[in-house]
Amino acid sequence: MTANGENWNPGKILETSGYYWRTCTLHAGVKLDIFTAIGEGGKGAADVAASIRAEPRATGMLLDALSAMELVQKEGEKYRNSDAALRFLSKDSDGYIGYMIMHHHHLVESWSRLDEAVVRGEAVRGRSSFSDESRRESFLMGMFNLANLIAPSIVEKIDLSGRKTLLDLGGGPGTYAIHFCRKNPQLGATVFDLPTTKPFAEKTIERFGLSDRIDFSPGDFTVEDLPKGPKGEGYDAAWLSHILHGENPNDCRAILSKAADALDGGGVLLIHEFILDNTRDRPLFPALFSLNMLLGTDGGQAYSQGELSEMMAEAGLKEIRRLDFTGPNDSGIMAGVKP
Repeated sequence: MTANGENWNPGKILETSGYYWRTCTLHAGVKLDIFTAIGEGGKGAADVAASIRAEPRATGMLLDALSAMELVQKEGEKYRNSDAALRFLSKDSDGYIGYMIMHHHHLVESWSRLDEAVVRGEAVRGRSSFSDESRRESFLMGMFNLANLIAPSIVEKIDLSGRKTLLDLGGGPGTYAIHFCRKNPQLGATVFDLPTTKPFAEKTIERFGLSDRIDFSPGDFTVEDLPKGPKGEGYDAAWLSHILHGENPNDCRAILSKAADALDGGGVLLIHEFILDNTRDRPLFPALFSLNMLLGTDGGQAYSQGELSEMMAEAGLKEIRRLDFTGPNDSGIMAGVKP
C-alpha cells in the first residue's frame, strides 16, 4: 500500500492503464449528444440513433456501455438518463458540463504523446485559446461550466463589500466577474482577455443582465499594458483565475507585477490556481495538470504555494496568505495587498 492509499497490484495497474476506455465512451456520448437525445423519457436504441444520425446497432452498443457505467439506465429495450446525466450531460439542463468534457476530448491526442513531450521538453499541441472556433468554444464555455459550479462558494469566502472596481484578468466569459458583481451590488468589473473571447464574454454577461456593470477590454496580458479602471484610476481588486499555470515563471512575475501596478493602494490581488505542495509531488491533480501544461504551453506548469508567495512578494504585495478554500481538483486561492 502506497502513502496515498493506492494498492498498486497488477489489477490496479491494468485498470489504470485501460481507464481511457471509459473516458472515450463518455466523450463519445457527449460528442454525439446522446444524453440530450434521450431526454427525460425513455427511448430505444433505434430512436436514439435516428436522433443523432448514427447506425442503430453501434448506438445500442454505446448505450449498453453507458448503462454499464451507470450514466444511463436500461429498462427492457429502452434507455433512460440517470439523474446525474440528466443534470450534467443534457444540453437542456442549466447544469450542463459537456463543454468541459469536449475540451478534455480535444486534449486526448496530445496526452497520447506525453512521452514525446517529456523527451523534447516542449509542447506538442497549440493553445486552446488560439484554436479553431469549435475548440475555442469548448474551452471557453468549459471554463464557464467549471467556474459557474464553484464561483458561488468562492464569492462567499472573499469579502469585496468595500470595493467598487474589479479587474478580472484573463477572465474568459466573465464568470467570476459576474458572480462577484451579483454578490456585491456596489461592484463594477472589467474583464481583460483576448479579442477572440469577446463574443462569448459579452453574450454571457448580457445573459446575466450585467452589461451595465461589467465591460470587456480586449488584449493580451502577456504583452500589453492592462486597462485602467472606469475613471482612469486603479482597481480595488484584481482576480487572476487559472492564468498563471499557462505561463513560465518569468512571465508570471511580469504578469503579477502588472496586475499589482494596476491596483490602487490597499487593493487586493487574488490568485486562484491548482496549487502544489512545496514538495511539488502532491496533491495528485495539480501534479497531473502540470503535465497538461507541458503538453500545450511554452514553460507553463502548476505552481506551489511557496512559489506563488515568492512571486507575489516580488510584485510588492504584502499580507500574503492562502485563503480557507479548497475547490474541485485541489484549487486554492492566494491573496496579497498592495501597500
